[in-house]
Amino acid sequence: MTQPILDVKHLKTYFFTDDGEIPAVDDVSFSISEGEVLGIVGESGCGKSVTALSTMKLVPYPPGKIVGGEILFKGKDLVPYSEAQMRKIRGNEIGMIFQEPMTSLNPVFTIGRQVSEAIRIHKKVSKEKAREMAIDMIKQVGIARAEEIVDEYPHRLSGGMRQRVMIAMAMSCEPDLLIADEPTTALDVTIQAQILDLMKKLNKEHGTAIMMITHDLGVVAETCDRVIVMYSGKIVEEGDVRSILKNPQHPYTKGLLESLPKVHQQEERLYSIPGNVPKPGSIKGGCSFAPRCKYAFDDCFKESPELVEITPGHTARCLLYTVEGGAEVG
Repeated sequence: MTQPILDVKHLKTYFFTDDGEIPAVDDVSFSISEGEVLGIVGESGCGKSVTALSTMKLVPYPPGKIVGGEILFKGKDLVPYSEAQMRKIRGNEIGMIFQEPMTSLNPVFTIGRQVSEAIRIHKKVSKEKAREMAIDMIKQVGIARAEEIVDEYPHRLSGGMRQRVMIAMAMSCEPDLLIADEPTTALDVTIQAQILDLMKKLNKEHGTAIMMITHDLGVVAETCDRVIVMYSGKIVEEGDVRSILKNPQHPYTKGLLESLPKVHQQEERLYSIPGNVPKPGSIKGGCSFAPRCKYAFDDCFKESPELVEITPGHTARCLLYTVEGGAEVG
């Protein structure tokens, strides 16, 4: 079996605030193989984006800090890397598409300058060659009139076009791993579909591994090979996309799927999981999902569950499978 391109082991990222330590990512382990698309899903506040930022070592310090674990990229641990070492990897070997392109693109520089700058930082090419490569990359992400668009400023482009520019920047140096943090948020459904098709095309043509951070299970079904479900800073379920969507094993995953609108059913009100995601670390004992779980029993409020393999390659963090008296998720 080949070594995974990214192997995260027991990652812990804490935020140190006036209210104490907040374990935003708490003992998270996962891997991504070459050319694989891994989805990380969950509600806002569950630790998805902090996991992505930790992988790139972009968690702002203070208040955030990686306090434990390893981030093995091509077999080398990035955790002890200096900022100078990380700059050589970011954009070159690991690309990232941020959630809101308008805040990620510099409003005072043209599109062409921003895309070509990413190329010139990592590849020893002239200004003219970098501009040519930028135009070619902008064409590849499906933007018409690329020769004219390179001289435009971000505010002159639509949200979908700005997101395509972000993808062009992220892919300009042909990274081995692309991290996409909610890449289709705030885009209309048609543009969403185009962006997802573009990412699948780049994945197939360049063999780029993708870490897709999203709260949208439709995006997961459309693009991902495997899925990780996170809740309150921990992984609560992991498996291939078909197993997770067809046969969810954790009550939280089941709740997320039940909350999706059904095309063939007319309902007055959509289902929602009761309560809210707790602040990481605020629940001191037992399962962090227990207060919202309709399957919870006494032990759920006392014991912290471990990840258990339900079927080969499909794991869930739930006492229903390990404690006598637990019932299967139906």
